[in-house]
Amino acid sequence: MTPPDDAGELVGEYVTGLQHTRVHRSVHGGFVWWHRPGALRPGPLAAPAAAAVPDLSALPGAALLVTPVPFGDGLLHRAPGAVSAVTWLADPRPGARQLAAHALAAAGRSLRALHGTPLPPGLPPGPPEALRRMRAWADGADGLLPGAARLREETLAAWGSARLERVRTWWEEAVAPPVPSLIHGGASLGALIPPLHRGRTALLTGEDLAAASPVLDLGWLLGDLAELAWSAGRYGAPGPSDAPGPSDGPGPSDGPGGPDLRQVLLAGYGPGGPGGPGGPDPAAVARAAVLRVVTHMQDFASYCDWSDELRDYIAFTAELIDEEGRRAVPGGTS
Repeated sequence: MTPPDDAGELVGEYVTGLQHTRVHRSVHGGFVWWHRPGALRPGPLAAPAAAAVPDLSALPGAALLVTPVPFGDGLLHRAPGAVSAVTWLADPRPGARQLAAHALAAAGRSLRALHGTPLPPGLPPGPPEALRRMRAWADGADGLLPGAARLREETLAAWGSARLERVRTWWEEAVAPPVPSLIHGGASLGALIPPLHRGRTALLTGEDLAAASPVLDLGWLLGDLAELAWSAGRYGAPGPSDAPGPSDGPGPSDGPGGPDLRQVLLAGYGPGGPGGPGGPDPAAVARAAVLRVVTHMQDFASYCDWSDELRDYIAFTAELIDEEGRRAVPGGTS
């Protein structure tokens, strides 16, 4: 398909069965993030409630909630950076972690503002697509892709039915709270784009907007941080912290590499955050982080196919379920 008119040099491309992403340098400055459905995902992509996203340009220190425009069967976002916070957290240079920390603080401020936005008319019913996929997998629904079906079989053998039922219960609590809020629905490190040089951090927003508990957005980012910390300790890969593996430490904590990224995010979210007056329950946020890691695991199996590495993830998620995700939040223990 022909790229958009302002798309210049291709600087990044990421392909899975779920999504095909191309990042182009824009001829007008900044970068164009072009998302299209992957080969195993029916399209087209859409962001039907994007108009409800607040303009946060006047909110100091907040990431901009950058909404897309349709383009062919996909969506275009324009952002100030060419790589996401995931890439910056894998960069060993000292300034990279500080850049990621700044982006997480900005994301916290933005999510707080979004969660206070009235629910708009025309919001798609039900939870975000990723959570629908995870629930279908947990329920053993018909039509699972081969990798996901194998993952479910091996996961059920390792977890047992009690752990699976806990995950289902946490899913219900998060997607159908007594008083739902407008949530981002996909607030991952991969959607958080720090500026390459100058400008505001961008949080790519719109496709997954939903009415659900705010703990899902906070848990999504905290789950990503917990997963990266575990992966760094397990495989020796660069990670978001100096924290060791899951049996030795709680997560992305303070150390020579910089601040506790969990605390940075929650401090950005501000008063009324988890544990504060009127804020989300920290235990519910921790359980939402577990949902994020399980969702990521099943999406990998579905859209990148089976890998023996997934057996490590099965064991890791079993630990997370048993501890109710406590390592994902500041002050938690593993």
